[in-house]
Amino acid sequence: MSANDPFARLPEAAVFTVTSTTVTDGAAFSPEQFSGIFGVPGGKDVSPQLSWSGAPKGTRSYAVTVYDPDAPTGSGFWHWAVADIPAAVTELPAGAGDDTGSGLPEGAFQLPNDARAARFVGATPPAGHGPHRYFVVVHALGVESMGVAADATPAVLGFTMAGHILGRAVLTATAETPA
Repeated sequence: MSANDPFARLPEAAVFTVTSTTVTDGAAFSPEQFSGIFGVPGGKDVSPQLSWSGAPKGTRSYAVTVYDPDAPTGSGFWHWAVADIPAAVTELPAGAGDDTGSGLPEGAFQLPNDARAARFVGATPPAGHGPHRYFVVVHALGVESMGVAADATPAVLGFTMAGHILGRAVLTATAETPA
């Protein structure tokens, strides 16, 4: 793993809590969160179940992202980005990030990830590359809508969110593909 900290140059934000029945902070993703799309044996591309609480006062919406800073691209790899989750919502079911976004609340939408698919794409670390970290983040935002286009990239979402982040809840999972 690299020492790359994806939050190092972002504004400070309050910390709140995110939990999951499918992801344990600091532990390896299960096969369901690996990518079958990219041919990982047993991979199913199922987005993790997430529940959050304790968001800062003034939260008007949320965004959820899954990012691998250890991908050998020079820019990491965005696996999932969801914008405009209403402030009253504090949970996403497992599989919410399927092709249709069937488990997303009304008004929320998925942006194309780095595979250019508007859905969750599971972990796919290159064989023998070592362990990768996957930052599963719920961002508490001070606006109801980020105003980004549905075809925007997760990087554009992140840039647009930077001035509106009130809080950040983070789970870090890992994944490795043996050589």
